[in-house]
Amino acid sequence: MIYNSIVETIGNTPMVKLNRIFRGLPGTYLAKVEYFNPGNSTKDRMALKMIEDAERAGILKPGGTIIEGTSGNTGMGLALTAVAKGYKCIFTMADKQSQEKINILKAVGAEVVVCPTNVEPDDPRSYYSVARKLNKEIPNSIYPNQYDNPSNAAAHYAATGPEIWTQSEGKITHYVATVGTGGSMCGTAKFLKEQNPNLFALGIDTYGSVFKKYKETGVFDKNEIYPYLTEGFGEDILPQNVDFGVIDSFIKVTDKDGAIMARRLSREEGMFVGWSSGSAVHGALEYAREFMKAGDTMVILLPDHGTRYLNKVYNDQWMKDHGFLEERQYGTARDIIMGRVGRDSLITVGANEPLEKAILILNREGIDQVPVTEGDQFVGSVSTAGLLEKVIQSPEARKLPLMEVMDKPLQFVALDSTLDVLSSMLGKNNKAILIRDEAEKVHIITQHDVLQAMAR
Repeated sequence: MIYNSIVETIGNTPMVKLNRIFRGLPGTYLAKVEYFNPGNSTKDRMALKMIEDAERAGILKPGGTIIEGTSGNTGMGLALTAVAKGYKCIFTMADKQSQEKINILKAVGAEVVVCPTNVEPDDPRSYYSVARKLNKEIPNSIYPNQYDNPSNAAAHYAATGPEIWTQSEGKITHYVATVGTGGSMCGTAKFLKEQNPNLFALGIDTYGSVFKKYKETGVFDKNEIYPYLTEGFGEDILPQNVDFGVIDSFIKVTDKDGAIMARRLSREEGMFVGWSSGSAVHGALEYAREFMKAGDTMVILLPDHGTRYLNKVYNDQWMKDHGFLEERQYGTARDIIMGRVGRDSLITVGANEPLEKAILILNREGIDQVPVTEGDQFVGSVSTAGLLEKVIQSPEARKLPLMEVMDKPLQFVALDSTLDVLSSMLGKNNKAILIRDEAEKVHIITQHDVLQAMAR
């Protein structure tokens, strides 16, 4: 068969049985291998639909410019579509994305603007804000906004879901996918649940993202947000394409576990996949060990290809430097926590408690800083130096509630953050950081903890 352009080859990706990783577990495990799309990722599907829907609506006109914030894969899908249809492309990306993704986008004629990762979504420097600004400034341009554009989920409802249903012969009982913009999870799950209302949809989240807690509590907790290395899923916003009603449960996967599983898939299953694919399979494996039964069929969507991560996940030195391989250069936050002897209960003080109560706790425990909480939320922090300064300036401040005098909350960081990353985050204005482990228990790490770990 001869195709008229490259975009006609999007979709109809193969389903492949996973033979080794799930060996010994009940049920059948199938991978929907999306790197067979021409842009090597599942994002090709929704990129094409967003552009075609914009054309039909008269929003995108001949010779126009497509501007989008992307982690790389959506950009590639949009770029291929632009080449086929004669449009220009400008993409904004966070600086944590791999150099391979940037180089690939430039190779297909796109302009790439790199933006800082660790800023608020509404910060004018964020890749979301920069994309919107460029769209306002450049005539005859569109900002598809994959996060809130209904064409995203619609593409998967129309194609990915039906493909999985047909390829599994209607036997699928569990669907697993990472959740970022929400399209590949929610559009697909919506279709599959219409065919089988008992289907279980498992979303894969990452530490540093808000999705899991929001699903379980309905609370958008900014304390859940902190830097993480994994690319392509998890968010610090709630995209409109994430329909929590079709996601039955979330599992969080660490950067390390996702990276190691990606390498296992390459070596044990012959699937040279990206980082988020490893995260999806690791989360699926955790679920399967506890809940899968004989006769169940699980389909796991593998979003992209390993070529995007040659200098990270598939680089032994990078993996060692980040503590992801045994022969590592640096320890991690996990090592600090595991190495503690005796009691390791986090000491906190309530936001409505008086300043003098915090002074009492700091003196009694012999510590320099303590997080301030309100219910189960971390709303601030206080330190010995800061409280001393306030009392000297105004002795009556001793009776003030901490919510009126506290400093900003301590920052959360990922459990597998290495000592060099931890030390870079601890300084004059940030004496301690918080870690949430897999059991959702919170720990504190200070400069002294990092110094001790480096001396070992």
